[in-house]
Amino acid sequence: MAHPKRKISKTRRDKRRTHYKLTAPGLTQCPTTGEFHLPHRAYWLDGKLYFKGQVVIEKEVVA
Repeated sequence: MAHPKRKISKTRRDKRRTHYKLTAPGLTQCPTTGEFHLPHRAYWLDGKLYFKGQVVIEKEVVA
């Protein structure tokens, strides 16, 4: 029967056997625009920066 050349540490063995996997981040929907975004983060939509459903910054148009 084959045997390993080196002992596998308990930490390495347990990391392989774990069931805690990476999960996708949760998204929330803005009540004002209906756009999905990460919670507690500002996001851009149509040249405007929204945070908590309110416009924070409007992008200037350079002509």
